[in-house]
Amino acid sequence: MPQASIIVPAFNVASTIRETLKSLVSQTVTDIEIIIVDDGSTDTTADVVAPFLQDQRLRYVRQANRGLAGARNRGIQEACADIIGFCDADDLWHPDKIRRHIAHFNTNPDVGLSYAGSAMIDNNGKALGVSQSPRLRGISAKHILKRNPIGNGSAAVLRRATLEDIATSPDGRHTTYFDEAFRQSEDIECWLRIALLTDWKIEGLPGKLTLYRVAMGGLSANTDRQLASWENVIAKLRPLQPEFFAKYEAAARAYQLRYLARRAVSGGDERKAVEYLRNANQSSLEPYWSEPLKSLTTLAAALAMTHLKFNPVSLRFGAGQSQ
Repeated sequence: MPQASIIVPAFNVASTIRETLKSLVSQTVTDIEIIIVDDGSTDTTADVVAPFLQDQRLRYVRQANRGLAGARNRGIQEACADIIGFCDADDLWHPDKIRRHIAHFNTNPDVGLSYAGSAMIDNNGKALGVSQSPRLRGISAKHILKRNPIGNGSAAVLRRATLEDIATSPDGRHTTYFDEAFRQSEDIECWLRIALLTDWKIEGLPGKLTLYRVAMGGLSANTDRQLASWENVIAKLRPLQPEFFAKYEAAARAYQLRYLARRAVSGGDERKAVEYLRNANQSSLEPYWSEPLKSLTTLAAALAMTHLKFNPVSLRFGAGQSQ
Protein backbone atom coordinates (compact mmCIF):
# COMPACT_ATOMS: atom_id res chain seq x y z
CA MET A 1 0.00 0.00 0.00
CA PRO A 2 1.36 3.48 -0.85
CA GLN A 3 1.94 5.94 1.95
CA ALA A 4 -0.37 8.48 0.33
CA SER A 5 -2.77 8.89 -2.57
CA ILE A 6 -2.77 12.21 -4.43
CA ILE A 7 -5.92 12.95 -6.43
CA VAL A 8 -5.73 15.30 -9.41
CA PRO A 9 -9.14 16.37 -10.76
CA ALA A 10 -8.73 17.36 -14.40
CA PHE A 11 -11.11 19.14 -16.75
CA ASN A 12 -9.72 20.76 -19.90
CA VAL A 13 -6.35 21.48 -18.28
CA ALA A 14 -3.98 20.61 -21.13
CA SER A 15 -2.14 23.90 -20.66
CA THR A 16 -1.29 23.35 -16.97
CA ILE A 17 -1.46 19.69 -15.96
CA ARG A 18 2.04 18.85 -17.20
CA GLU A 19 3.62 21.16 -14.61
CA THR A 20 1.25 19.89 -11.94
CA LEU A 21 2.25 16.28 -12.55
CA LYS A 22 5.94 17.19 -12.66
CA SER A 23 5.60 18.66 -9.18
CA LEU A 24 3.86 15.53 -7.89
CA VAL A 25 6.22 12.93 -9.33
CA SER A 26 9.07 14.96 -7.79
CA GLN A 27 7.81 14.54 -4.22
CA THR A 28 10.53 13.53 -1.76
CA VAL A 29 8.34 10.64 -0.64
CA THR A 30 8.30 8.28 -3.61
CA ASP A 31 5.95 5.63 -2.20
CA ILE A 32 2.81 7.37 -3.40
CA GLU A 33 0.10 6.93 -5.99
CA ILE A 34 -1.19 9.75 -8.18
CA ILE A 35 -4.72 9.37 -9.52
CA ILE A 36 -5.71 11.67 -12.39
CA VAL A 37 -9.48 11.87 -12.70
CA ASP A 38 -10.35 13.25 -16.13
CA ASP A 39 -13.78 14.76 -15.58
CA GLY A 40 -14.97 14.67 -19.18
CA SER A 41 -12.27 16.83 -20.78
CA THR A 42 -12.80 17.79 -24.42
CA ASP A 43 -9.29 19.19 -25.03
CA THR A 44 -5.95 17.35 -25.23
CA THR A 45 -5.63 16.69 -21.49
CA ALA A 46 -5.41 12.93 -22.10
CA ASP A 47 -2.56 13.38 -24.60
CA VAL A 48 -0.58 15.52 -22.15
CA VAL A 49 -1.07 12.98 -19.37
CA ALA A 50 -0.18 9.93 -21.50
CA PRO A 51 3.66 10.14 -21.22
CA PHE A 52 3.44 10.34 -17.42
CA LEU A 53 1.62 7.01 -17.27
CA GLN A 54 4.91 5.21 -17.88
CA ASP A 55 5.46 5.91 -14.18
CA GLN A 56 3.65 3.03 -12.47
CA ARG A 57 2.65 5.30 -9.60
CA LEU A 58 0.22 7.17 -11.86
CA ARG A 59 -3.28 6.08 -12.82
CA TYR A 60 -5.63 7.75 -15.26
CA VAL A 61 -9.39 7.49 -14.77
CA ARG A 62 -11.94 9.06 -17.08
CA GLN A 63 -15.58 9.80 -16.29
CA ALA A 64 -18.47 11.87 -17.58
CA ASN A 65 -18.37 15.38 -16.19
CA ARG A 66 -19.48 15.55 -12.54
CA GLY A 67 -17.68 18.72 -11.47
CA LEU A 68 -14.77 19.14 -9.09
CA ALA A 69 -16.61 17.49 -6.19
CA GLY A 70 -17.50 14.49 -8.34
CA ALA A 71 -13.93 14.13 -9.60
CA ARG A 72 -12.59 14.19 -6.04
CA ASN A 73 -15.17 11.66 -4.91
CA ARG A 74 -14.19 9.31 -7.73
CA GLY A 75 -10.54 9.73 -6.79
CA ILE A 76 -11.25 8.89 -3.15
CA GLN A 77 -13.07 5.76 -4.24
CA GLU A 78 -10.09 4.74 -6.39
CA ALA A 79 -7.45 5.58 -3.77
CA CYS A 80 -5.57 2.84 -1.91
CA ALA A 81 -3.81 4.81 0.83
CA ASP A 82 -4.98 5.89 4.27
CA ILE A 83 -3.72 9.44 3.62
CA ILE A 84 -5.32 11.35 0.75
CA GLY A 85 -4.30 14.69 -0.73
CA PHE A 86 -5.80 16.78 -3.48
CA CYS A 87 -3.97 18.88 -6.05
CA ASP A 88 -6.00 20.68 -8.69
CA ALA A 89 -4.57 20.35 -12.17
CA ASP A 90 -3.47 23.97 -12.41
CA ASP A 91 -1.68 24.10 -9.06
CA LEU A 92 1.76 22.88 -7.92
CA TRP A 93 3.10 21.21 -4.79
CA HIS A 94 6.37 21.91 -3.00
CA PRO A 95 8.59 18.79 -3.34
CA ASP A 96 8.44 18.12 0.40
CA LYS A 97 4.70 18.69 0.88
CA ILE A 98 3.41 15.15 1.22
CA ARG A 99 6.34 14.06 3.41
CA ARG A 100 5.62 16.83 5.87
CA HIS A 101 1.93 16.02 6.02
CA ILE A 102 2.61 12.31 6.55
CA ALA A 103 4.95 13.22 9.42
CA HIS A 104 2.29 15.52 10.84
CA PHE A 105 -0.24 12.69 10.91
CA ASN A 106 2.25 10.20 12.33
CA THR A 107 3.06 12.44 15.29
CA ASN A 108 -0.50 13.69 15.83
CA PRO A 109 -2.98 10.78 15.76
CA ASP A 110 -5.90 13.09 16.54
CA VAL A 111 -5.33 15.31 13.47
CA GLY A 112 -7.66 14.42 10.62
CA LEU A 113 -6.99 17.30 8.22
CA SER A 114 -3.56 18.84 7.69
CA TYR A 115 -2.82 21.88 5.55
CA ALA A 116 -0.23 24.59 4.95
CA GLY A 117 -0.04 28.04 3.42
CA SER A 118 0.01 28.79 -0.29
CA ALA A 119 1.91 31.16 -2.57
CA MET A 120 0.07 32.66 -5.53
CA ILE A 121 1.23 32.27 -9.14
CA ASP A 122 -0.20 33.69 -12.36
CA ASN A 123 -1.36 31.95 -15.51
CA ASN A 124 2.25 31.53 -16.62
CA GLY A 125 3.45 30.13 -13.30
CA LYS A 126 5.15 33.37 -12.26
CA ALA A 127 5.11 34.26 -8.56
CA LEU A 128 2.75 37.13 -7.77
CA GLY A 129 4.45 38.02 -4.51
CA VAL A 130 1.24 37.26 -2.62
CA SER A 131 0.73 34.38 -0.23
CA GLN A 132 -1.65 32.92 2.32
CA SER A 133 -0.23 32.64 5.84
CA PRO A 134 -3.17 31.16 7.70
CA ARG A 135 -3.82 30.40 11.32
CA LEU A 136 -2.31 26.99 12.07
CA ARG A 137 -3.51 25.93 15.53
CA GLY A 138 -6.67 25.91 17.58
CA ILE A 139 -8.86 25.63 14.50
CA SER A 140 -12.58 25.29 15.15
CA ALA A 141 -15.68 25.46 12.99
CA LYS A 142 -15.96 29.21 13.60
CA HIS A 143 -12.51 29.80 12.08
CA ILE A 144 -13.41 27.82 8.98
CA LEU A 145 -16.76 29.55 8.62
CA LYS A 146 -15.30 33.02 9.01
CA ARG A 147 -11.85 32.87 7.43
CA ASN A 148 -11.27 29.32 6.09
CA PRO A 149 -7.60 28.99 7.09
CA ILE A 150 -7.25 25.88 4.91
CA GLY A 151 -7.43 28.26 1.98
CA ASN A 152 -7.86 26.14 -1.14
CA GLY A 153 -8.48 22.56 -2.17
CA SER A 154 -4.87 21.93 -3.17
CA ALA A 155 -3.64 22.71 0.36
CA ALA A 156 -5.53 19.98 2.22
CA VAL A 157 -4.34 16.46 3.04
CA LEU A 158 -6.69 14.20 5.00
CA ARG A 159 -6.92 10.83 6.63
CA ARG A 160 -9.28 8.49 4.81
CA ALA A 161 -10.93 7.84 8.19
CA THR A 162 -11.84 11.54 8.43
CA LEU A 163 -13.52 11.46 5.03
CA GLU A 164 -15.37 8.27 5.92
CA ASP A 165 -16.67 9.86 9.12
CA ILE A 166 -18.45 12.61 7.19
CA ALA A 167 -19.59 10.38 4.35
CA THR A 168 -21.67 8.16 6.60
CA SER A 169 -24.77 9.67 8.13
CA PRO A 170 -25.82 8.89 11.73
CA ASP A 171 -28.28 6.25 10.48
CA GLY A 172 -25.47 4.48 8.61
CA ARG A 173 -26.58 5.54 5.13
CA HIS A 174 -23.52 6.17 2.96
CA THR A 175 -23.77 9.59 1.35
CA THR A 176 -20.79 11.38 -0.11
CA TYR A 177 -17.45 12.99 0.70
CA PHE A 178 -17.66 16.24 -1.28
CA ASP A 179 -21.22 17.34 -2.01
CA GLU A 180 -21.73 17.14 -5.77
CA ALA A 181 -24.66 19.53 -5.58
CA PHE A 182 -22.04 22.30 -5.29
CA ARG A 183 -20.01 23.45 -8.27
CA GLN A 184 -18.40 26.10 -6.07
CA SER A 185 -17.74 26.21 -2.31
CA GLU A 186 -17.46 22.42 -2.17
CA ASP A 187 -14.21 22.75 -0.20
CA ILE A 188 -15.52 24.83 2.67
CA GLU A 189 -18.69 22.75 2.83
CA CYS A 190 -16.58 19.63 3.35
CA TRP A 191 -14.23 21.26 5.87
CA LEU A 192 -17.18 22.61 7.85
CA ARG A 193 -18.81 19.19 8.03
CA ILE A 194 -15.56 17.78 9.42
CA ALA A 195 -15.39 20.53 12.05
CA LEU A 196 -19.07 20.36 12.97
CA LEU A 197 -19.67 16.61 12.91
CA THR A 198 -16.41 14.91 13.95
CA ASP A 199 -13.82 15.04 16.72
CA TRP A 200 -10.87 15.17 14.30
CA LYS A 201 -8.50 18.07 14.82
CA ILE A 202 -7.67 20.40 11.94
CA GLU A 203 -4.12 21.78 12.01
CA GLY A 204 -1.76 23.58 9.70
CA LEU A 205 1.96 23.35 9.02
CA PRO A 206 4.25 26.38 8.66
CA GLY A 207 5.48 27.31 5.21
CA LYS A 208 4.04 27.72 1.72
CA LEU A 209 3.69 24.17 0.40
CA THR A 210 1.23 24.86 -2.43
CA LEU A 211 1.59 27.13 -5.45
CA TYR A 212 -1.95 28.25 -6.17
CA ARG A 213 -2.70 29.56 -9.65
CA VAL A 214 -4.80 32.70 -9.81
CA ALA A 215 -6.58 33.42 -13.07
CA MET A 216 -5.61 36.99 -13.91
CA GLY A 217 -8.42 37.62 -16.35
CA GLY A 218 -11.89 38.47 -15.07
CA LEU A 219 -11.13 38.39 -11.37
CA SER A 220 -14.56 39.79 -10.56
CA ALA A 221 -16.41 37.38 -12.83
CA ASN A 222 -19.08 35.20 -11.24
CA THR A 223 -18.77 36.76 -7.80
CA ASP A 224 -22.56 36.72 -7.45
CA ARG A 225 -22.51 33.01 -8.21
CA GLN A 226 -19.79 32.54 -5.59
CA LEU A 227 -21.91 34.35 -3.04
CA ALA A 228 -24.99 32.29 -3.91
CA SER A 229 -22.99 29.09 -3.54
CA TRP A 230 -21.65 30.19 -0.15
CA GLU A 231 -25.19 31.02 0.99
CA ASN A 232 -26.32 27.57 -0.14
CA VAL A 233 -23.61 26.00 2.04
CA ILE A 234 -24.92 27.95 5.03
CA ALA A 235 -28.50 26.97 4.25
CA LYS A 236 -27.52 23.29 4.01
CA LEU A 237 -25.46 23.16 7.20
CA ARG A 238 -27.43 25.54 9.42
CA PRO A 239 -29.92 22.83 10.54
CA LEU A 240 -27.02 20.72 11.85
CA GLN A 241 -26.14 23.27 14.55
CA PRO A 242 -28.59 26.22 14.56
CA GLU A 243 -27.05 27.83 17.65
CA PHE A 244 -23.59 27.83 16.08
CA PHE A 245 -24.81 29.60 12.95
CA ALA A 246 -26.93 32.04 14.96
CA LYS A 247 -23.76 33.11 16.76
CA TYR A 248 -21.27 33.28 13.89
CA GLU A 249 -23.13 33.52 10.58
CA ALA A 250 -23.47 37.31 10.38
CA ALA A 251 -19.75 37.93 10.90
CA ALA A 252 -18.86 35.12 8.50
CA ARG A 253 -21.05 36.70 5.83
CA ALA A 254 -19.26 40.01 6.32
CA TYR A 255 -15.88 38.34 5.78
CA GLN A 256 -17.18 36.59 2.67
CA LEU A 257 -18.58 39.82 1.25
CA ARG A 258 -15.31 41.63 1.96
CA TYR A 259 -13.45 38.90 0.06
CA LEU A 260 -15.81 39.31 -2.90
CA ALA A 261 -15.36 43.08 -2.73
CA ARG A 262 -11.60 42.60 -3.02
CA ARG A 263 -12.13 40.40 -6.07
CA ALA A 264 -14.40 43.05 -7.57
CA VAL A 265 -11.75 45.73 -6.93
CA SER A 266 -9.13 43.56 -8.62
CA GLY A 267 -11.45 43.12 -11.59
CA GLY A 268 -12.23 46.84 -11.83
CA ASP A 269 -15.93 46.43 -10.99
CA GLU A 270 -16.56 49.45 -8.77
CA ARG A 271 -20.32 48.93 -8.54
CA LYS A 272 -20.01 45.39 -7.22
CA ALA A 273 -17.18 46.30 -4.87
CA VAL A 274 -19.26 48.99 -3.17
CA GLU A 275 -22.36 46.79 -3.12
CA TYR A 276 -20.52 43.95 -1.43
CA LEU A 277 -18.95 46.27 1.14
CA ARG A 278 -22.27 47.91 1.96
CA ASN A 279 -23.85 44.51 2.50
CA ALA A 280 -20.87 43.37 4.55
CA ASN A 281 -21.15 46.38 6.83
CA GLN A 282 -24.86 45.77 7.28
CA SER A 283 -24.17 42.16 8.25
CA SER A 284 -21.37 42.79 10.78
CA LEU A 285 -18.59 45.24 11.52
CA GLU A 286 -16.39 42.56 13.08
CA PRO A 287 -13.87 42.56 10.19
CA TYR A 288 -13.00 46.20 10.97
CA TRP A 289 -11.84 45.52 14.50
CA SER A 290 -10.59 41.98 13.83
CA GLU A 291 -8.57 42.81 10.69
CA PRO A 292 -8.59 46.61 10.41
CA LEU A 293 -5.80 46.96 7.85
CA LYS A 294 -7.30 44.56 5.30
CA SER A 295 -10.81 45.89 5.85
CA LEU A 296 -9.87 49.55 5.59
CA THR A 297 -7.64 49.10 2.55
CA THR A 298 -10.48 47.25 0.82
CA LEU A 299 -12.85 50.07 1.69
CA ALA A 300 -10.39 52.73 0.53
CA ALA A 301 -9.74 50.94 -2.76
CA ALA A 302 -13.44 50.62 -3.51
CA LEU A 303 -14.10 54.25 -2.68
CA ALA A 304 -11.13 55.42 -4.73
CA MET A 305 -12.60 53.62 -7.74
CA THR A 306 -15.89 55.45 -7.34
CA HIS A 307 -14.28 58.88 -6.70
CA LEU A 308 -16.38 59.20 -3.56
CA LYS A 309 -15.30 60.84 -0.37
CA PHE A 310 -14.91 58.52 2.60
CA ASN A 311 -18.47 58.02 3.84
CA PRO A 312 -18.91 54.88 5.93
CA VAL A 313 -22.51 55.85 6.71
CA SER A 314 -23.45 55.67 3.05
CA LEU A 315 -21.82 52.28 2.73
CA ARG A 316 -23.57 50.94 5.77
CA PHE A 317 -27.06 52.22 5.15
CA GLY A 318 -27.24 52.21 1.39
CA ALA A 319 -27.18 55.93 0.48
CA GLY A 320 -25.00 57.63 -2.07
CA GLN A 321 -23.80 54.76 -4.22
CA SER A 322 -22.01 55.88 -7.34
CA GLN A 323 -23.05 54.15 -10.53
